[in-house]
Amino acid sequence: MHNVVVFGSLNMDLAIESERMPKQGETIPGWGFFVNAGGKGANQAVAAAKSGVPTYLIGAVGNDAFGDQLVSGLAGYGVRVDEVFRAGSTETGVAVVLRAQGDNRIILSPGANHALGIDEVNSGLDMLARKGDVFLAQLECDLDTTVEALKSARERGMHTMINLAPPREIPAEAWSYIDTVCVNETECEAVCGIYPDDEDSVRSALEALVALGPKTAIVTLGGRGSAALADGRFIRQEAQRVKVADTTAAGDTFIGVIAAAQVSGLSIEEGMRWASCAAGITASRVGAQQSIPTAVEVDTYLKEVCNE
Repeated sequence: MHNVVVFGSLNMDLAIESERMPKQGETIPGWGFFVNAGGKGANQAVAAAKSGVPTYLIGAVGNDAFGDQLVSGLAGYGVRVDEVFRAGSTETGVAVVLRAQGDNRIILSPGANHALGIDEVNSGLDMLARKGDVFLAQLECDLDTTVEALKSARERGMHTMINLAPPREIPAEAWSYIDTVCVNETECEAVCGIYPDDEDSVRSALEALVALGPKTAIVTLGGRGSAALADGRFIRQEAQRVKVADTTAAGDTFIGVIAAAQVSGLSIEEGMRWASCAAGITASRVGAQQSIPTAVEVDTYLKEVCNE
């Protein structure tokens, strides 16, 4: 089996829930405060690892207690962390998460996530990369390093995937290094100018994304499921109907499972079905990495709830 290699962020999430989001200058009561391991790169790596595929993370944390906890937690979930660097001159990344009525707002301090340059990423790829592996990146790390890393991974024969989150403009040449792009609704609008709010706009958005260069484009649509354009085929996947508790890691779960499906040789239809189910289970739980289901949990859900 091939590997999933993730270059991405590690953050400690500081989360609290309230009845609604506070207005400007307002203080409101909250409850359910907890500290939880997160970061898009780390979350997506955990989702891939829990799906049962060999998964490695290239990233950085500070020399602090949060960094120790993040690395230890990832290893406990089965992620290989030998290429997670210690950035002694800066702190570990932190995300402050506000939850209300099943939705969330996040404020991010990147910290050590911006400490790595392409030399460190290439050092990790020298140790890990094989032709046919998946290389997965997001946009919470240094942008220039991320673009160079995609180029390096493509040159090594890896299948390159990017989650354009948080949405940022990337250099035009970067699109030629990307095989699969995955975005949510707001990221989609930021990238291609089309908000996918109905079937026609979903198709138009996917066509616009593929026109930029990737072979495959996937857009997640929250409660409306997901859609993809792959090799000219339009693919639609409905969302799982669950009682939503916390959406923080649902999108990352979807993407990590898609990466795992790619190295497992599943079709895009099969991968999206598994990813949709895993994301739904994640959204029904509170927390980030701890809420991500294992392959056994997803298989059980599909058999017992979806009768598959």
